[in-house]
Amino acid sequence: MSENAGNSATKYVYDFTEGNKDLKDLLGGKGANLAEMTNLGLPVPPGFTITTEACRVYLESGEVPEALNDEVSAHLAALEQTMGKKLGEPSDPLLVSVRSGAKFSMPGMMDTVLNIGLSDASVEGLAAQAGDDRFAWDSYRRLIQMFGRTVLGIEGAQFERALEEITGPGASPGATSDADLSAADLKKLVKRFKKIVKNEAGRDFPQDPREQMDLAVKAVFTSWNGERARLYRRQERIPHDLGTAVSVVSMVFGNLGADSGTGVAFTRDPASGQQGVYGDYLQNAQGEDVVAGIRNTVPLAELEALDEKSYTELLRIMETLENHYKDLCDIEFTIERGKLWMLQTRVGKRTAGAAFRIAVQLVDQGLITEAEALRRVTGGQLAQLMFPRFDEKAADGAAAEHGVQKIAHGIAASPGAASGKAVFDSYTAIKWSRSGEKVILIRRETNPDDLDGMIAAEGILTSRGGKTSHAAVVARGMGKTCVCGAEELEVDTKRRCMTARGIDSSTGRGTVVVEEGDTVSIDGSTGKVYVGEVPVVPSPVVEYFEGRMHAGADDADELVVAVHRIMAYADRVRRLRVRANADSAEDALRARRFGAQGIGLCRTEHMFLGERREYVERLILADTDGEREDALKALLPMQKQDFVELLEAMDGLPVTVRLLDPPLHEFLPDITELSVRVALAESRKDANENDLRLLQAVHRLHEQNPMLGLRGVRLGLAIPGLFAMQVRAIAEAAAERCAAKGDPRAEIMIPLVGTVQELELVRDEATQVIADVEEATGTTLGLALGTMIELPRAALTAGEIAEAAEFFSFGTNDLTQTVWGFSRDDVEASFFTAYLEKGIFGVSPFETIDRDGVGRLVEDAVRAGRATRPDLKLGICGEHGGDPESVHFFHEVGLDYVSCSPFRIPVARLEAARACAAPHSSDSR
Repeated sequence: MSENAGNSATKYVYDFTEGNKDLKDLLGGKGANLAEMTNLGLPVPPGFTITTEACRVYLESGEVPEALNDEVSAHLAALEQTMGKKLGEPSDPLLVSVRSGAKFSMPGMMDTVLNIGLSDASVEGLAAQAGDDRFAWDSYRRLIQMFGRTVLGIEGAQFERALEEITGPGASPGATSDADLSAADLKKLVKRFKKIVKNEAGRDFPQDPREQMDLAVKAVFTSWNGERARLYRRQERIPHDLGTAVSVVSMVFGNLGADSGTGVAFTRDPASGQQGVYGDYLQNAQGEDVVAGIRNTVPLAELEALDEKSYTELLRIMETLENHYKDLCDIEFTIERGKLWMLQTRVGKRTAGAAFRIAVQLVDQGLITEAEALRRVTGGQLAQLMFPRFDEKAADGAAAEHGVQKIAHGIAASPGAASGKAVFDSYTAIKWSRSGEKVILIRRETNPDDLDGMIAAEGILTSRGGKTSHAAVVARGMGKTCVCGAEELEVDTKRRCMTARGIDSSTGRGTVVVEEGDTVSIDGSTGKVYVGEVPVVPSPVVEYFEGRMHAGADDADELVVAVHRIMAYADRVRRLRVRANADSAEDALRARRFGAQGIGLCRTEHMFLGERREYVERLILADTDGEREDALKALLPMQKQDFVELLEAMDGLPVTVRLLDPPLHEFLPDITELSVRVALAESRKDANENDLRLLQAVHRLHEQNPMLGLRGVRLGLAIPGLFAMQVRAIAEAAAERCAAKGDPRAEIMIPLVGTVQELELVRDEATQVIADVEEATGTTLGLALGTMIELPRAALTAGEIAEAAEFFSFGTNDLTQTVWGFSRDDVEASFFTAYLEKGIFGVSPFETIDRDGVGRLVEDAVRAGRATRPDLKLGICGEHGGDPESVHFFHEVGLDYVSCSPFRIPVARLEAARACAAPHSSDSR
């Protein structure tokens, strides 16, 4: 036994009566909620939970804690006494399930084994006690299949092929699915399955029930570090060091005949948020059959006709759980010969639209506060709601014009509009998406092994399964578009195609075959499936933010009303202000409609492209002061007009203008093309003097690494008068707006400063220019001068730099580049994918702020800057300003504002408010 195998004083096993929903860290979500339901007096099969601490010990040492075996034995004995039967007893066996359950829901990512305790000896006893040979042998084959796959590592396809052979054409008469097999068929199947185990695992299927249970517990622990579980955690940003708990639950059986079954229920529709009866039910089945999608379910409402007593009790329990958890609940249940049992509940995953609707509904019902509603939604969900939707009129009414044909109508499992090339396996989905293709992953049904393909795809389409199938649950959690249960489609993964039958709108007949690579479109809001690319229209949420849809109108979209109410509350409570990165009056006006409170970054280099490029070339080529002055004079009125329009669009709000910061090569011709042009002209003896001078300048200024060369403040110091011209244009524009009774609030930002001396030189020049304009116009402008902190040295010397700056704006794009030594333009195409796959990064540091490296520099610079200048204004203008997790960091370190692209402003507004709220304890991942 390892010395690190655990402290004998630690309690590793809890009975369901000992826990509660607040012990998720220790008991996992499943164990904690089983305990909570037990405490509520709901019908939960007795059992116990092995803690996440035991899992962590096992993963670290390779051995279970020393005390665990005795604790499990004690709790198992108590369970046997409660149930009046012993585990695996031949005459009347107690059977248990071993179920994974981490703190955060990870649907289908880890392992579960049902029917533990069955053996060659006890299967006959189970048959005798149940009075049903078929049920007993069906349960036994399920155990061998799940145990073989989960515990012994046998490829699941081996068991599936054996099952297909016995249910396929020419096999057992009338058997089209596992539910149709007779006891004799199932006995043969058990024999086949045991042979597979012997051949593949090199051992017989274990007949000792305690060995089965112990091996299953270890397998569930091990599955925490399985490839698909790690991939899911990286996708959902769940920590890898939590471990999983294991719940051992006495079995109840839904496969005992027509008066038994299993199902999944939601207290509200997880796709839309509407109240009602939502879920799936499957007669004569065990729980895995529902989520696996191997047989199509019936809607939960049909249970009323099948078993009114259980249906009525289930509705009562659903209401109890929703009122208790004060949220949408996802419930798994089994009916055993008319007796309802609750197997699991959790705060249910939901789509983005459902999250906003449900949050507002619960406020109106008095179950939660507005503050809690704010915590129940995320910026990522809001971003999903802003994506375009399919234009259904174009798709359904003018199909021929757009080359679109509707071929199926499935279950709307996860909303959104997704078009892409059809692929039929995860490998192809990953491969094609990495080459820039958008793909739709098409399967009969998905399973946890499809996770990486689901992540790569734009959307998921299955021919089987319902709203609670694996595809639907995982897609909703990831915010992916999904259509399930499209029964008109026959999916052939071997031939890499699908066939749609009977879809001709005029005759009701016809066949369409979709080959791999054909374009398909799926609408997760309606369940419709199309061949071809369906046109899209703007989201109503975007129309609302742009002022084209009013939340107060009588016919206002319900979702828009919910978004409006939550955003109104968010704007009341957030501390961080939100500005926009905008370079034109048009961008500024759009940003203002989206709720921007100013401009945090105006990139003036974007104003010098196009026809103005020649003026920059003239400036670079200038050999004399006079030529340079002429070029600057030509640029001045253009720049002034730019700033007049920008300040007018943002009247009354701050506008931070960054002085010219291009890598110089962006304004010079390509050296190879120019060299060829000059050489050809010389060969024709038709040399162009301007081209020759330009080539000399390009050679003189050519840089191997332009991003770390002559740009920013260096360019302003190297080309006399350049920054002075820009400052004059800003000052004169502000003066003109003042004369027009406007309220200009310009701020001048000096880029790429590495030392305070650079900043002082440009600041002194700018201050003189501003004073000259104020004197000439008789206007006090109040222009602030600050700098961009985008180099590590600037961050490290922020205390000194603050002596010469009235504000800092952190340029986290370049700061991330220079801290990591990564080029953000090249990194994605080189080694970065491998870094993500190997877990070196959970997420790109260009997407979410690297708290430990870049974040630490920002935090230190904030502290040092404010120590020098307590009223120092602080913001961030990199794209991290619109990333939800990064916004929380900027709130924590005390910035005054974030700035991001216009489309991301609503997300930043929402997350700035959520950052003010206390951490949310509910498991709504």
